[in-house]
Amino acid sequence: MPREVEHLNARSKDLFRERTDRLRRPDVPLYVVTALLLVFGVVMVYSASSYNAEMNYGSKYFFMIKQIFGVVGGAAAMTAMTLLDYRKLMKVRYVILAVCAVLLVLVLIPGVGISNYGARRWLNLGVMTLQASEVAKVGFVIFAAAYMYKRGDKMTTVRGWLPLAAVGGVLCFLIMLEPSMSVTMCLALVMLTMLVMGGMRVIHMLFILVPLVGLAVVLILVEPYRLARLFAFLDPWASPLEEGYQLLQSYYALGSGGLFGVGLCGSRQKYLFLPFSESDFIFSVIGEELGLIGCTIVMCAFAFMIWRLVRIAKSAADRFGTYLSGGMAALIGIQVAINVAVVSGCIPPTGIPLPFVSSGSSALVVFCGGIGICQSVRLRSHVSVLALV
Repeated sequence: MPREVEHLNARSKDLFRERTDRLRRPDVPLYVVTALLLVFGVVMVYSASSYNAEMNYGSKYFFMIKQIFGVVGGAAAMTAMTLLDYRKLMKVRYVILAVCAVLLVLVLIPGVGISNYGARRWLNLGVMTLQASEVAKVGFVIFAAAYMYKRGDKMTTVRGWLPLAAVGGVLCFLIMLEPSMSVTMCLALVMLTMLVMGGMRVIHMLFILVPLVGLAVVLILVEPYRLARLFAFLDPWASPLEEGYQLLQSYYALGSGGLFGVGLCGSRQKYLFLPFSESDFIFSVIGEELGLIGCTIVMCAFAFMIWRLVRIAKSAADRFGTYLSGGMAALIGIQVAINVAVVSGCIPPTGIPLPFVSSGSSALVVFCGGIGICQSVRLRSHVSVLALV
């Protein structure tokens, strides 16, 4: 009998060591799906922008080259954050928050922030531009994860979650001043998701959600262009050459794609019919060229990525790692949902890129860095297993 018990104990230890060795390695499927989306993004950016780039910049590879540089920067950020012990982010959470706030303020300063299409959302860094709101989204996830880890036992109370909600509210306010209602809505939803993740009660969530909905209605009513967008969403054919134009062109792209699409690089809407075809509305070009099948595959890739991030969150060595990975999963999922909902006409048109695919170096670097943070959580998850051996 003692030999059988000893054999069982040895077998249990072997199983734990096997699982520990597995957790010491990065999540390879997550790397693979991220790389596939990045490569797919380069191809689709070229396809969606080649005509526009040649007409306006003299080279059909203009946006594709910028995207490749963004992918290289993203790969570097992902590698660096994977090697960094994610727990060190806890010590610099206030620095990260301060940097995000300073960047959002700098964007609003004339001469510092770059104004384009009536919005001031970019900082000119000389060799490149930086979209401050993209940095703020991931920065808030890091700060929120650290805050909830430190005050985990108080997150069920108003005094526990209110300071974090106030921080999120300030960031949303600064982003709204750009203005960028889409990013504001994305960050607000991420904040709510993380608060619930941290233990906020449902009744308390309503205390935030109801005022947010009311504020969104007020913001739409006080700005004529937002009200015009709302009416265009309800009936785009009422203004087919003005506010409803972009949504109608998106409909034409998705509708002409059918089940299998018109073929890669065969889009007709990219010939200056569909505005922002390489960025906010790239999913419309995907639907036109690759059809419903292609759109479904892309959505499945994002669903797989989110599932892997949730797995990392569940096996994290501490709640900080859980909140970090869960927050990144929420951020990616919410932004994908908003982008697809906009191009398909489910919500009023608003500009927000499709993660890892749309043109934009800032978003690529920031999101890849977020994936690297989650890989860091994965690599150090074996700590909790070793405690059981």
